Amino acid sequence: MKFIHTADWHLGKLVHGIYMTTQQREVLQQFVKLVEEERPDAVIIAGDLYDRSVPPVEAVELLNEMLFTINVELKTPIVAISGNHDSAERLSFGASWFQHSRFYLKGGLTNDFSPVNINGVNFYLIPYAEPGIVRELLDDESIHSHEEAMKAMVGKIEKQLNPNEANVLVGHAFVLGGTTSDSERILSVGGSGCVPSDVFSPFDYTALGHLHSPDAIKHKTIRYSGSLLKYSFSEAKQRKSVSIIEMDEKGNFSLKEHSLTPSLDMREIEAFLDELLDPAFYQQQNTEDYIKVILKDEGAIVDPMGKLRKVYPNILHLERKIEAIDLRKKQSYQTVRDEKKSDLDLFTHFYEQMTSQSFSSEKREIMKNVMDKVKLEAESR
Repeated sequence: MKFIHTADWHLGKLVHGIYMTTQQREVLQQFVKLVEEERPDAVIIAGDLYDRSVPPVEAVELLNEMLFTINVELKTPIVAISGNHDSAERLSFGASWFQHSRFYLKGGLTNDFSPVNINGVNFYLIPYAEPGIVRELLDDESIHSHEEAMKAMVGKIEKQLNPNEANVLVGHAFVLGGTTSDSERILSVGGSGCVPSDVFSPFDYTALGHLHSPDAIKHKTIRYSGSLLKYSFSEAKQRKSVSIIEMDEKGNFSLKEHSLTPSLDMREIEAFLDELLDPAFYQQQNTEDYIKVILKDEGAIVDPMGKLRKVYPNILHLERKIEAIDLRKKQSYQTVRDEKKSDLDLFTHFYEQMTSQSFSSEKREIMKNVMDKVKLEAESR
């Protein structure tokens, strides 16, 4: 059988004050076209359909439209779970009658771990749930972390799992070793949100959501599909795709990816202001893209954002390269003072922090003379 694995749609996402709904609709229309062409036996959505528990109306309408098109018009079964951004209760509404059209949606965690069987493949659905919820549901006081919660739920599944059949887990979790981005909400502090990969060893394929890159983890049977779009500049260099899986009755599978490309990209540009405003430069690119600009200029610049917006209307963030270098390199002023530096040494440190340039011996001599003169004037008063 064939299924398409996707996740992390984050409908209703707001990035630097801009709603991503238009771009989300574009790539979802591409996704619907893919479903038409591939004619899969199922579509898997591994959580975070929405970006917040109470999504805006436009996001709800977009999700309803796309699910109706895929499930009803294209007659494609859908297997979906809630993620940490979703409201489990809100998503669960209507789930009992959705199944009549083969739309299997598990919003809230329940004690029923029986699979959904589609064309000989068993899909086990584990929506995102905090360890405390799992502890109470399973009446197991030993559960205090996401690892312990996932192990307990997989243990329940193993009691009924037939290893001679094809078995797929659909979940929303942070697998230990996965690569994160700024737009992913932390599951818990101190590493207790991580789940080791061996927890999923009973399954032939584990379809996960939460991490936004399809390259977030390298594993033979565990995969993140990645998010629908780039949702932060930390994802600017990520590729976005969905995974198409063809699996036989023994659980052996092959995988291919299909890229999703919105009309507006999210990217970073590092350049001098004059270069960015030069037609020879900007006419070679899509100036409508969502852009983060890192200016290489030194010294004061009058209204750089205003000037840049005349060419790049969707510039979302502007920073100076010097400031970025400072964040990486500089030590606190107090640390330097604790080392009992002289006033001249303190000024040298300050100058190098502010300019990212070395304080030459000539400049040092000039500043020493100025300081000496000021001290003499102060003492003579």
